Amino acid sequence: MSAWIKADTTMGLKDWAVAVEALGTGKQILVMRKGGIAEETRHFAVQSERFFLYPAYEHQKEELLKPEYQGEIAKTRSLWSPGKQTTTIKYFAVLHEDIEVMEEEALFRLAPHHIWTNRFAAERLKWKKKLPLHVLLLRVYKLEQPLEIPIRDEYLGCKSWHQMPVELSGLKGSPVLTDAEFMAEVEAIKSTLAQA
Repeated sequence: MSAWIKADTTMGLKDWAVAVEALGTGKQILVMRKGGIAEETRHFAVQSERFFLYPAYEHQKEELLKPEYQGEIAKTRSLWSPGKQTTTIKYFAVLHEDIEVMEEEALFRLAPHHIWTNRFAAERLKWKKKLPLHVLLLRVYKLEQPLEIPIRDEYLGCKSWHQMPVELSGLKGSPVLTDAEFMAEVEAIKSTLAQA
């Protein structure tokens, strides 16, 4: 297992809480991005190669998860309520690679490597269909000390990137996968995409 690293950033990437937990427990190493409706640039762009994973609870849909993962949404919701004023940041990520995908066939080949259905993947790909879907391969670290932060108004809405509180910067985390486990998954994903 690699050594602890310091989270030397205040940037956060928002995703469904169930996806954040899948990343944080090593079930997957990828996220898919086209950009939120409220993105300043109207499409997705990597704003930082190091960032915290910010869990979003509002728009999670069980039918867009594979059956074996649908119950995980209820687990995440047990930690959250609509009026809650805080959320807990538990994970930090380092971008390993940003792979652009344009073909549905290639995307469907990635199905064994994530928790979502092909319908979810296809909807992401088809939205703003002239733009590629970004498949981000992430090295994820579990924070030694999770931090509960206030939910600011700017964290709400369909936006990928947010500035997190400065208190997060400098927290230490350990990798959720060993170097060998992580690289094996990277190679499996890249090999799968190369076959498409």
